[in-house]
Amino acid sequence: MWDLIKDAFLDAGKDSLSLVLFLFITYVVMEIFERYAGRKSYMAISKAGRFGPVFGSLLGVVPQCGFSTVASNLFAGRMITIGTLFAVYLSTSDEMLPILLSSDIEGGEIVHILLTKVIIALIWGILLDIVFEKKKPHLGVPDEEELAEKHGCACCRPNVLITALFHTLKVIFFIFLFSFVMNLLILMIGEDTLATFFANTTVAGIFASALLGLVPNCASSVVITELYLDGMFSVGALMSGLLVNAGVGLLVLFNENKSLRENLTILAILYGIGVISGCGIMLLGLTF
Repeated sequence: MWDLIKDAFLDAGKDSLSLVLFLFITYVVMEIFERYAGRKSYMAISKAGRFGPVFGSLLGVVPQCGFSTVASNLFAGRMITIGTLFAVYLSTSDEMLPILLSSDIEGGEIVHILLTKVIIALIWGILLDIVFEKKKPHLGVPDEEELAEKHGCACCRPNVLITALFHTLKVIFFIFLFSFVMNLLILMIGEDTLATFFANTTVAGIFASALLGLVPNCASSVVITELYLDGMFSVGALMSGLLVNAGVGLLVLFNENKSLRENLTILAILYGIGVISGCGIMLLGLTF
């Protein structure tokens, strides 16, 4: 047993270390964008009005969960519509993109995954705005000082390299932990046995993935993406989990929005959309 643990540990360490440099560079670029273009993007969402779902679906696809956090705050202040909120949530995937970029997956497949998320987010965002047309709030627009106070300005944040390094180490930890557990399971149970189990639980995998995606932590997007890369999750399961994976946006929503009933309704709708979309992709036989 000790030999199995040792082998799983070493393999996980080797796989994780090979990603450190690439992830660090990716997070440096993302952090620079967040600091110097983020606030303008937030203002664009708040001023988009009926076109909110369009802006939300496009901006939400940017890695990290910063946009979902901002969207939750703006929705709580009735500055964006519910359709815009969902468009951001559904297109956000936290750590998915950096992990995909650091893998040996083809660029075309990554583009297809991102486009699928954007299209689904846009469609659902528009539909929800239509359904809740009568409940649309009178939209206000925050000023830049208000956004700076809530989300920080570039001058007040830690050094870009320090922030990127911290983010890289945090994600690498979850990747290492996941890889260690999966390697140990493969060594103990057998890769063919695990693959057969996941292949026979396609629908259950979609429901489970969507539930996992609701966890407000980067670990959930790491696990979902890694399971897909390892061939354990189908495309439907991948999309169901990543569509609902709004990072800490849901935590901010429950903290900032005073209506618990509304928050729970949003949570239930989000989960339902993830499951329906995942099942739809499975039934259509879509692949990337």
